[in-house]
Amino acid sequence: MSLKIHSIAAALLVLILTNSMHMAAASTLVYCSEGSPETFNPQLSTSGTTFDASSRQIYNRLVEFKPGTTEIVPGLALRWDISKDGLEYTFHLRQKVSFHNTEYFTPGRYFNADDVLFSLNRQRNKSDPWHKVSGGVYKYFNDMGFSNLIKDVIKLDEHMVKIILNRPDSTFLSNMAMDFASILSKEYADVMMKAGSPEMLDIKPVGTGPFMFVKYEKDAFIRYQAHPAYWRGKEKLDKLVFAITVDPSVRYARLRTGECQVMAYPLPTDILSMKKNPAITVDEQPGLNTAYWAFNVRKPPFDKARVRQAMNYAINRQAILDVIYQGTGTKASSLIPPTIWEWKGIDNDYDYNPNHAKKLLVDGGYPEGFEIDIWAMPVQRPYNPNARKMAELMQQDLKKIGVNANIVTYEWGTYLKKSRQGEHQTILLGWTGDNGDPDNFFTPLLSCAASETGNNRSFWCNKRFDDLISLARIELDKQKRKKLYRLAEVIFKQDAPWLTIAHSVRYQPYLKNVQGLKIDPFGGIYFSGVSLK
Repeated sequence: MSLKIHSIAAALLVLILTNSMHMAAASTLVYCSEGSPETFNPQLSTSGTTFDASSRQIYNRLVEFKPGTTEIVPGLALRWDISKDGLEYTFHLRQKVSFHNTEYFTPGRYFNADDVLFSLNRQRNKSDPWHKVSGGVYKYFNDMGFSNLIKDVIKLDEHMVKIILNRPDSTFLSNMAMDFASILSKEYADVMMKAGSPEMLDIKPVGTGPFMFVKYEKDAFIRYQAHPAYWRGKEKLDKLVFAITVDPSVRYARLRTGECQVMAYPLPTDILSMKKNPAITVDEQPGLNTAYWAFNVRKPPFDKARVRQAMNYAINRQAILDVIYQGTGTKASSLIPPTIWEWKGIDNDYDYNPNHAKKLLVDGGYPEGFEIDIWAMPVQRPYNPNARKMAELMQQDLKKIGVNANIVTYEWGTYLKKSRQGEHQTILLGWTGDNGDPDNFFTPLLSCAASETGNNRSFWCNKRFDDLISLARIELDKQKRKKLYRLAEVIFKQDAPWLTIAHSVRYQPYLKNVQGLKIDPFGGIYFSGVSLK
C-alpha cells in the first residue's frame, strides 16, 4: 500500500476516533505520532518511536526518571541497597502490583521477583529458552555492556532481588531506568510458550504500566485504555490513541482542527505560527540529542580515515542549520550535546573547507572522486526535522569535491533494520540521550560491542577509544570521567567515523485543554498524569 493511501486511511481513522470522542468519552486523548513501532517489546529496539508506543505507556522499570527530569526515583522497586564495593545492588520490590488484565491474558498473580529475573535473564543468558524469541537481538542490553557487566541476578525472596556486577559501574542505576530494562510478565510468557506462540509476548504486550494495549494497525493507529488497577492510581484519561501520521504538516493540520490534542515533532517552519495560535501551547527545552552522518568503515572508500575526514570538511553545516533547523539548532562540534555536564566541543573539530577536502581525497587515492549513497530517514526525528532535505544539501556540497551522491530511503522500521545489518554506505541518523550521562552516547553508539549489534552504524571499533570509555564507566569521580571522555572524543574526531551535524531544541505542541503533559528531557512522551480539561 502506498504512503498516500496509508495517509488517507489514517486521516479517516482520526476523524472516526475524534467523532467518537466528542460523542462518548471526553477523556480520550489522540496523539498524532510520527511513525509505526518496530515491536511492542522495548528490549528488542533502540527506536524512540517504539519506546513511546511501548515502554513509556505500557511498562514500568525497577527505577525510573521523575517526569520531566533526569532524577532517579523508585519504580517497581520501593528502595535499593548498594554494597560498599559497588558490586551488589539489592532491590526491594513493591507488593500487590497488578499486571494488565486484557482480552488475551488474565493474570493469576501480582508482580514479583520472578518477573525481574525473567526480564533480565532473557536478555543476558544465551541459554535461556526465551533468548532467541523474536530474533534474539537485545541491542541496548548488549550495546550498554550489560551482558558483560551483570554477573548474576538472584531471587532472595518473592519481593527482593540482588543484581551482582562483575565490576563497579557509575552508570548502572541510570541505565536501569532506561526503556530496555522494562519488566515483563513471566506468567504471561509461560502461557505463550506453552501455547506455542512465544512471539506474541512481543506483539501483544502485558505490563504493569498506566495504559493497557488494545489494538494496533500498522501505519494507522494504536489504541490503549487506562489500567484500572495501576499501582500509582488509575489515570484520568480513559483512552489513549496514537494516530500514526508520518507527514509533520498533516500532524499540525490535525492539531489545529482538534483531530489530535498532542503532536510529535513539529517542523521548525511551523513553530512561530504555533506560538501565535491561542489554542496551542508549545513547550520547549534544549534537546539532549545529536544528529550525525555515519560512514560504514567496512565499505570502501570509507575504510580510509582520510576519506572520512574529507567528508567532514566537505559539508557546510552552517547552511544546514540555516535551511533545515532555522534557529532551532546549534552546530554539533561534539558527539555529546552541551546539556550534558555543560559539555563543550573539542578544539579539533572540522570547519567547512572543500579545497582541503579535495586534497584529502587525492591523498587517500581518490583524485577523481567516487559515487556514494546517502541514506536519509523517512520520518522526522527530534534531532533532524527533515533528513531528505538535509541529504539534498549535502549532495550539492559533495558534488563540489567530485563526489556524486545518491539519496536512498526506506520505511522507518526497514531503514533501521537494514542499517543495523550494515547495508548502507553512509547514513543520516541521530540520538537522543536516555539518562543524562555521557556514557549513553559513547557506549551504545561507538563502542566495539555496539559495532557487533549494529547500533554503531559506522561499525567503527577503536581499541584506544574503547579502553577510555570503559575506564570512564568504572570511575566514580566526575572530573576524572570528564577527562577520559575528552581523550576519547579526540580519537573519535581524528578517526572521523561520523560527521556530527547538530543539536536541536525540543518542542512539544499541544492544545490548551491538555493538562499535566511534561516535556521529556530524553525526547520521549509519557501520558501518565495527563488529563483533558
